Amino acid sequence: MNYQLHFIDIAVLIAYALVLVGMGAYFLRKSKTSEQFMVAGRSIPAWAAGIAVMSAYTSSISYIAVPGKAFDANWHPILFAISAIPVAWFVAKYVVPYYRKNKIISVYGYLEKKMGTWARVYASLSFVLFMIGRTAVILYLSSLLLSQFVATDIRWLIIIIGLVTVLYTLMGGMEAVIWTDVMQSIIMIGGILIAAWILTKDVFAGSEPLIRHALEANKFSWGELTLSLKGRTVLVMIIYGVTENLRNLMADQNYTQKYSSVGSLKKARRSIWIAVLLYLPLTAIFLYIGTLLYAYYSGDTHTLPATITKGDQVFPYFIAHEIPVGIKGLIIAAILAASMSTIDSALNCSATVLFVDYYKKFYKPDATEKESVTFLRLMTVIWGVLGIAFALLMIRARSALDIWWQIAGIFGGGILGLFILAIARVRLTFTQGLVSVLFSILIIVWGTFARNLPAGWEWLECHIDPILTGAVGTAGMIVLALLLAWSNRLLGKGSMFIRP
Repeated sequence: MNYQLHFIDIAVLIAYALVLVGMGAYFLRKSKTSEQFMVAGRSIPAWAAGIAVMSAYTSSISYIAVPGKAFDANWHPILFAISAIPVAWFVAKYVVPYYRKNKIISVYGYLEKKMGTWARVYASLSFVLFMIGRTAVILYLSSLLLSQFVATDIRWLIIIIGLVTVLYTLMGGMEAVIWTDVMQSIIMIGGILIAAWILTKDVFAGSEPLIRHALEANKFSWGELTLSLKGRTVLVMIIYGVTENLRNLMADQNYTQKYSSVGSLKKARRSIWIAVLLYLPLTAIFLYIGTLLYAYYSGDTHTLPATITKGDQVFPYFIAHEIPVGIKGLIIAAILAASMSTIDSALNCSATVLFVDYYKKFYKPDATEKESVTFLRLMTVIWGVLGIAFALLMIRARSALDIWWQIAGIFGGGILGLFILAIARVRLTFTQGLVSVLFSILIIVWGTFARNLPAGWEWLECHIDPILTGAVGTAGMIVLALLLAWSNRLLGKGSMFIRP
């Protein structure tokens, strides 16, 4: 169903888009060199970099899916955010100093130093392919949401949102990305605080407040305290949180490039802590909104139509029917802000990886600054166009959403494992490294597709919760790699570990 926006709400959205393009134009003069385009000349304040890293954690998926998860289930996603705290300590203490010491821009260069060129090529190629899909998914979902409020074909919404994001990212480089992320994060936080305040007034009002429905349904639970890996238990969420946050903060260019844009090791560490300590309460607010939505629609006063069948649909419905004019435009702008702050980072970081790991390394090591910046801007446009194109394809094949995340798991299956092996200085030959990566991918394929198999094949089924597929693949890779390194030692081919 389409709910028309008031002209005031539309004006808010248009003003928001114009401000973004204006910021891109302002920072154009500051992105004349490749280093300025990629890491803003390492001149970003720690607090701004921290907010930008936090924005990489959030998108329109978070804005809709996290409240939807609390509506459907409980608060178990909070464990993902809490798990980021010990991971932040580890990365800030042991990983960031190495990145800063070696002035690493593309994090995948670290893999080459420790494991060889093949590891760098595999990880960087996986990253840039994943970024096309990530851009497409977020563009599609944010446009799908916006299409409920404006009488415009979703195709045009995908193109408009995509082109605006490409335009300011193309002009301003990483400095535009970070400062627009700061602005977008402020809008995003403001939007959810307003929504939470409006809900709180209604849900806690009266002699028999609606919040009792959420309490009776145990909606504030963090999950079951069991050792099972078959559902969203506390154990499952902790394992998932630790592995995924390690991949984010240590091995994902979207995160590492932002905290590499500051001027010192101390500031880089501070930016990581700012990001994590902002993300935790932000997640709690998202979950709080989902829980309040459950309470709001559990009473007799407010009901959901039969067309609302899952939690992801509830927050957009609430925005459409219960949020006042003007504020509605702000909250929709906040959802778009969450989307665009993720897309702009994906485009800039993809261009950076393609430049550092391919163009500069294999094609033109002595490229001039003019050639370098031209290549970076060209790749920003190409990756943006590819993201828009795949988002348009998702309109016809909506199952592509699920299929893409499955393929993305395969692409990224060995990346975290490679970084852990590199940090541990495990010694592997080229063939052994490839075998370990392929083994990880096979585990991920099994964990992704070996479900609900036909009769006679039940023995092959994977019963582990799907969100642990990446973690299991990583564990399998590390175990096999350690066995291969141990075999090298037994065969007299050297020690298991590379000496510092």
